[in-house]
Amino acid sequence: MADDSVQSPAVGGGNAHPAVGGSSVQSPAAVDDRARGPRTIAVTGSIATDHLLTFPGRFVEQLLPERLDHVSLSFLADTLDVRHGGVGANIAYGLAALGHRPVLVGAAGVDFEEYGGVLAAHGVDISAVHVSADRHTARFMCTTDADGNQLATFYAGAMAEADRVDLVAVIREREVGYVLVGADDPAAMLRHTRACRALGVPFAADPSQQLARLDGAAVRELVDGADHLFTNEYESALLLSRTGWEHAEVLERVGTWVTTLGAKGCRIERADGPTVEVLAVPVAEHTDPTGVGDAFRAGYLAGVSQGWDVVDRARLGCAMASLVLVTVGTQTYTVEPARLGSALTRAYGDRAAALADLGRVGVA
Repeated sequence: MADDSVQSPAVGGGNAHPAVGGSSVQSPAAVDDRARGPRTIAVTGSIATDHLLTFPGRFVEQLLPERLDHVSLSFLADTLDVRHGGVGANIAYGLAALGHRPVLVGAAGVDFEEYGGVLAAHGVDISAVHVSADRHTARFMCTTDADGNQLATFYAGAMAEADRVDLVAVIREREVGYVLVGADDPAAMLRHTRACRALGVPFAADPSQQLARLDGAAVRELVDGADHLFTNEYESALLLSRTGWEHAEVLERVGTWVTTLGAKGCRIERADGPTVEVLAVPVAEHTDPTGVGDAFRAGYLAGVSQGWDVVDRARLGCAMASLVLVTVGTQTYTVEPARLGSALTRAYGDRAAALADLGRVGVA
């Protein structure tokens, strides 16, 4: 699915810096993680096929302010790429690229055999994926214009059966220690969140595109008690509108709120600590923003699994996002130590690459 939430700037570098206070914020859980070692992460979310098109013009030039109540537009695309995608699969792919073996939890269709084989070969555990007997894998169709703006349509298909997966059994059988609840069938998202609470397993709430569809009660249930909350700037405003909570109330209900800021990087907030901002990794030229936010989450979650502080997590997330930004497709990039280290050094200096310590996330 599309996510242009962490687009790297074309020029300029950046260092992690706190808006208030010191250079990093570390939760008590992060200290415990170091003693425990890496945790197995389950990623719940959509599994889809992406149909990615590019429009050489600008969407905003086609919109007439006086006719926004009756829009009928057609865009002639220059290119079409059909790729594997879905937020759950994208994040799991990124974690596997960093040497983890994430458990993918979701629903796919009768056409999943080839796609599933690719994910498994990459290192993703697909044994918890429910395969529909009569529906096709979800379809995501997205057109990107010259400004990087996107218009998208998502067809659920087999995703409508995602609530048939028993996450409680998955957690117990695979000794899962952390769960990301990503955009999926709404009933499945709620069921997965309840499973995490019932077992006392920390979870990250990442409702993203489904915020537009969920009502206030559902959003409140998904977010309340989350170890992490992921949004982009638009989604953060929509979340406040849906829940009726003030910004401070959200922080009181979650452990850490991570907001991606496009070319500016990301902001990390906690109720009991200073706000931290980490700048994006610069790239000379970006190709396609689709899946950039998913790669960011993969890098960040890899850091969570390792017990890193929030600055190192975010830096790795931004470095992963920069790799996707210069490729077409959400699962076509590769993670090589030299390339990832170069991205970290370019943005944050030599010390950042040493802090990230590629070996700790299993990059071969």
